[in-house]
Amino acid sequence: MPAGFQLLSLTPPGWGGVLLAGLFASLQLAIGGYLLGLAIGVGGAFGKLYGGPILRDLLEVYTTVIRAVPELVLILLLYYAGTDIINQLMALAGFPAVDISGLVAGIFVIGVVQGAYSTEVLRGAIKAIPSGQVEAARAYGMGPILALRRVTLPAMLPYAIPGLANLWMIATKDTALLAVVGFSELTLVTRQAAGATKAYMTFYLAAGVLYLVVTLASSVIIALIERHARRGMPRMG
Repeated sequence: MPAGFQLLSLTPPGWGGVLLAGLFASLQLAIGGYLLGLAIGVGGAFGKLYGGPILRDLLEVYTTVIRAVPELVLILLLYYAGTDIINQLMALAGFPAVDISGLVAGIFVIGVVQGAYSTEVLRGAIKAIPSGQVEAARAYGMGPILALRRVTLPAMLPYAIPGLANLWMIATKDTALLAVVGFSELTLVTRQAAGATKAYMTFYLAAGVLYLVVTLASSVIIALIERHARRGMPRMG
């Protein structure tokens, strides 16, 4: 067996199992951060469209700052300062300091960054809904929650999917930035494996292939979701 394949073996002395564990950690970060960002985005989009002036101004500051500052700087700031602020608040409340795991902190960091972009994507998707659909829901006597569940969310989905799909791809790649704070995701364990064996080309190519597999699988799933969301809609030329 070639030496490169031996190094990628799933059992020691190969590092294949370590790379797969790093990939699993990266997927946990990406999925958790993406879902948190999506939840923030839904609230942010409706707040910007239907909230009061103070709420709209606060959300505008949030989305502007997050989108203006480089993501690496935000990750460093939120990861270290965010956990420190939480522990200071716990101390003020009389509670002992908590040891926040790297996974939870990473999901929070990615979620906050994703939330700013999701807010704008979903706001644009809601504004793209033909006004007649919302007016028809009100004419049928639907309350705000029922109209949201049966009309607004289903109608906005086809407009939101391309932007949300792009954000998911970004989330999978942003997990690599957490290597700078020592979280053992795919990029960090790849660097450790390459440093220990000096087989840099082998391990970085392997990591690239794993990221590519995630991207291709995501593209297939997103295409299926988009096809389902656009059922019954006229095809665009």
